[in-house]
Amino acid sequence: MRLRAITNGALALAALSFCHRTGDERKSDAIALGIPCRDNGKAPLCEAVRDLRKIRHDLAQSVSVIRRLPPPTVMGASDPSVHQDNIGTTICRPGYSRSVRPAYSITGPLKRRMMNAQHPGEPMANYELDHLIPISLGGAPLDPRDLWLQPRLGQANADDKNALAFVLWRLVCEHEMPLAAAQQAISRNWIEAYHTYATPANLARYHFRRREDGRKGS
Repeated sequence: MRLRAITNGALALAALSFCHRTGDERKSDAIALGIPCRDNGKAPLCEAVRDLRKIRHDLAQSVSVIRRLPPPTVMGASDPSVHQDNIGTTICRPGYSRSVRPAYSITGPLKRRMMNAQHPGEPMANYELDHLIPISLGGAPLDPRDLWLQPRLGQANADDKNALAFVLWRLVCEHEMPLAAAQQAISRNWIEAYHTYATPANLARYHFRRREDGRKGS
């Protein structure tokens, strides 16, 4: 319902804005979108329809990105025992994440309950039970504010977020980025953080390799 209301409101705004646009602007849009509009006396109507299609396309793109972010209730939560002063003996110590990660006997049933509630009938393999703030960056292992079901398929998927987590972990442990800044970046909008930090140069610099089975945990 909310999405439909937003879409309808945007379409209404597009129709109103059309009245204030110049002929050159409309012609430019027609070329950019590749939508022919014959000069048959109905050009204004044709151009209005094109404008509405463009708004629908932009909204669809925005909604697609939003669906790749965690729900509003998942804002990220960190383990208070991990802080900047002790990263050398916690997250930057080999084996730390494995030592504090909850056992599958706990996370397996938890993921099943979340799948039944949020994605009934879908394969569990299509989603990863993800820590928004990864355990490798001091995320709280079992805090509901840090756990969500992240898609493993399509754009902006779990594999991409794992790549970002690895880069941020290296930056923090090499003292090139404060822990708090890394936690804030990945929890505020991990997709924006990905484009900022998980650059091809950084992935190559840290020799990150994606696992083919897509099960690299967060």
